[in-house]
Amino acid sequence: MPGPGSSTLPFLFISALLPLAAAAEDLFQVYRDAQRYDAAYSSARQSLEAGREKLPQGRALILPTLNLTGNATRSRFDAESKDPAVTTSTFNRSVNAASYTLTLTQPLYRPQNLLQWEQGEYQVRQAEAAFALAYQDLVIRVAQAYFDVLAAQDTLNLVRAQKAAISEQLAQAKRNFEVGTATITDTHEAQARFDLSVAQEIAAINDLESKRRALQQITGKEYPEMGSLRANVRLAPPNPNDMQAWVQLAEKQNYSVVQSDAAAEVARREAKRASAAHMPTLDIVGTVGQSTDTGTVTRSNGVDLTTATIGLQLAFPLYQGGSLSSKEREAAALALKARDDLENARRQAALTARQSYLAVINGIAQVAALEQALVSSQSALDSNRLGYEVGVRINIDVLNAQQQLFSTRRDLAVARYNTITNQLRLKAAAGSLREEDVEEINRALQ
Repeated sequence: MPGPGSSTLPFLFISALLPLAAAAEDLFQVYRDAQRYDAAYSSARQSLEAGREKLPQGRALILPTLNLTGNATRSRFDAESKDPAVTTSTFNRSVNAASYTLTLTQPLYRPQNLLQWEQGEYQVRQAEAAFALAYQDLVIRVAQAYFDVLAAQDTLNLVRAQKAAISEQLAQAKRNFEVGTATITDTHEAQARFDLSVAQEIAAINDLESKRRALQQITGKEYPEMGSLRANVRLAPPNPNDMQAWVQLAEKQNYSVVQSDAAAEVARREAKRASAAHMPTLDIVGTVGQSTDTGTVTRSNGVDLTTATIGLQLAFPLYQGGSLSSKEREAAALALKARDDLENARRQAALTARQSYLAVINGIAQVAALEQALVSSQSALDSNRLGYEVGVRINIDVLNAQQQLFSTRRDLAVARYNTITNQLRLKAAAGSLREEDVEEINRALQ
């Protein structure tokens, strides 16, 4: 969706140019399904088509108009004379009459119409900006729902892996108790963790199903298999890596700002239209007409009459009960409101750009920290397992180390997904989110 003053900025991944592996359903296919199915996006498309009609409607106000009117009548006269001097006391007569008039009107001076024509251009810009907002919202909603499903799948897989590891630890604790190298406490601790993992698995299954239904609401389809992020994906900082540069882009080309700017222009011209309502109007009016009849009650002969006129028609509004002045004050107040709405849109776009930029930067740092924490957690688990075997660690130490490892894996996956969606939000705030960005994310999937 191209936008005014916008440009496509380099995207997310250092490894984005890796070849795309075949997958049953990937993000780009899900995005295409959403474009065809999502009701909010379809509604925005229809609103765009309707909004584009404002321009020809405004142009029509300065073009000539041609109207044709006509009528046809049939009359019957039954007359009875009360005058004895009239030899024929009664008579009946039926007459036909028909006429048409063709009227051409060409506005010469109608300042309100010219201003409304100008309004139409900005109303079309409003509609286009609103559709661009709906497009960007669709991309973000699809990406968020897609990664929510992946995160729920990751959580379920990790819970099941943790459950299997706890099951092994429980079996080992039982064996050690049977041979007398461990107390019953180790078995009880492992059993408690295992029972908790069963409950967590049920919750994870329910959450995954809920996330799948949320995605289905957008696309109208279910996806048994979905591509996941490559394990070697590295997230790159925004380009340009300067928060103020993104803020400046957002203040200029954010589609909410573009829409509010167009609305302010419409309101400003509406205020001028209200003032112009006090001014006279001048039109060229030409008519051509023809009438024919077969007679009247007093005339038995028919008549054919053709007329043609052309002239200037001047209208000057003198007094309308005060409504014109009231509408002028109303339009002036609305123009000031639209100006304030524009300023608020700029501030909001700048705030969103700052928040999204910081979320991306902090997300990348969090991912790096969690990657290091994952290595440390794995080392801690290996050390605790070895210590348990030689008797310097107890069972609960191993269970805690396992819990830490799986929690770190889950947090790392969620941090990656959140950082990617925040990068999309950053580009949306700057008005530069494009379909190519979805394709680049897609290339990072396997």
